[in-house]
Amino acid sequence: MKIEKSYNVQIWVGLREGYTDFIHDMDSVRAVIDNYIEANSTCVTITPTEFRYYKGFEPGVIIGLIQYPRFPKKESQILEQAKDIAILLKETFKQNRISITTPKYTYMIEDEDEN
Repeated sequence: MKIEKSYNVQIWVGLREGYTDFIHDMDSVRAVIDNYIEANSTCVTITPTEFRYYKGFEPGVIIGLIQYPRFPKKESQILEQAKDIAILLKETFKQNRISITTPKYTYMIEDEDEN
């Protein structure tokens, strides 16, 4: 049995492109994620979700990363991968912002954070 200290990160992504009516589909998400995991030899989860907010809603996804005892990483490495994936998804799906949650913090990546 392998045991590591638990650590998980989630990336929260809406699929509406900016403030338009164009909605990206799950196949598009899978394609972006598949390219990333092939290039980076990693594993993530993709969970469909729906964001409901004042005067609107949109489909979205939650991308999950965990501390996996078979291939343990430092927490900082997992968080850096999550940030890389979040920026990739933000740019690909033309999002204004994306959130990343960890057990202690929530990070929001906006356009000015990428410069």
